[in-house]
Amino acid sequence: MKFKYIIIAFIIGASIFLVTSRKAQEFNYIAIGDEDKFWKVQSIDTMKYSRDLSREKLGDKSFDSIIDDTMKKISATGATHVSIGTPYDSEFLPILKRWVDSARKNGLKVWFRGNWSGWEGWFGYPKISRDEHIVLTKNFILKNPNLFKDGDIFTACPECENGGPGDPRHNGDLSGHRAFLIKEYAAARSAFEKIGKNVRANFNSMNGDVAALTMDKATTKALGGIVAVDHYVATPDKLVADIKRLSAGSGGKVVLSEFGVPIPDINGKMSELEQAKWINSALEKLVKTEELEGLNYWVSVGGSTEIWPRNSAPRMAAQTITKFFNPEIFSGFIVSESGKPIVGAAVKGEYRSAVSGFSGHFKMPYLKDKPLKIEITSPEYLAKTYTVDPESDKQVEIILVKEKVGLMSRFWKFIKSIFI
Repeated sequence: MKFKYIIIAFIIGASIFLVTSRKAQEFNYIAIGDEDKFWKVQSIDTMKYSRDLSREKLGDKSFDSIIDDTMKKISATGATHVSIGTPYDSEFLPILKRWVDSARKNGLKVWFRGNWSGWEGWFGYPKISRDEHIVLTKNFILKNPNLFKDGDIFTACPECENGGPGDPRHNGDLSGHRAFLIKEYAAARSAFEKIGKNVRANFNSMNGDVAALTMDKATTKALGGIVAVDHYVATPDKLVADIKRLSAGSGGKVVLSEFGVPIPDINGKMSELEQAKWINSALEKLVKTEELEGLNYWVSVGGSTEIWPRNSAPRMAAQTITKFFNPEIFSGFIVSESGKPIVGAAVKGEYRSAVSGFSGHFKMPYLKDKPLKIEITSPEYLAKTYTVDPESDKQVEIILVKEKVGLMSRFWKFIKSIFI
């Protein structure tokens, strides 16, 4: 009798385990894929306005109309973030808040890419040390909790090699540079935890050559697995190759914290059409580059790479960026022949993959001017290829046919489902 009860208890326990584990897997399915964007971070930089004019426009309330217009344009591209370069010193806090408030009004998260003016000697500020930089940064976060929102990014020291003790390629202090980045990241992360804000503080943007030297696997791991580079190159192919090289060498994901064309010394002069074609080629390649987590186009206005010239119509490049930042969305339901939702079906497209959720639903971004074929697979079902019609297919029902399995195969699958 005891043996009978043991068997019953085992069966009940196994059943509960299978049900709960499968439910847990279903919860996980919802978090895999199902994206509306190609990249987690899609940003456009405003440095020429938000940093360079910080003191000049500090008391100029009429400048708010330009701030709002800039934010409206950036939001319309489908950007997730706007990069703001206003210094963190108390003198500039009022205008920084004006930039942030406008970003919020326009539905944008903020990528803070300012610095302490004393690090590079901006606006006549006296130089500061590494230790002072860390203390100032931590206190800035703790004193201004309302400045931040979940999903923001905070870079304490963009291109840190340009100030303080200098460039680790030349000053012989690579270990000190690494230690400073790690200590400051820890201080910023601790401060954001204290104010209860989920803000990423490990996008330590740096020159590509500095990144190749600094970001070994140990340092990258200590900095949360992200290598952020301000990187300007001659060709899209080199851009992709450099990202893959940095990712392989560091063991981390790469973020292009600055990229754009033309840089005259690198790209020469470009017409409006040539600029748009270069960016389109680069983004077509980057969208398939798995090592890339996000990117920040430099710059919105004011430099050779600008996409909205002052008092002029948007350049063609703005439309190109919008095409990639605000892609078409293809969605549907994966069901069986009986109409039952299939949970956990893998949906693989040219650009992104997804997994169907509770109701069999999935979605993924794609480019409207490119043909899209998706492949759907799920255990016990025959694989299926579906060609998307961009004119009519916005949401479809895709039926998978059960794979014909013999009695013995079913038996072994049942045994595996219990014990594996």
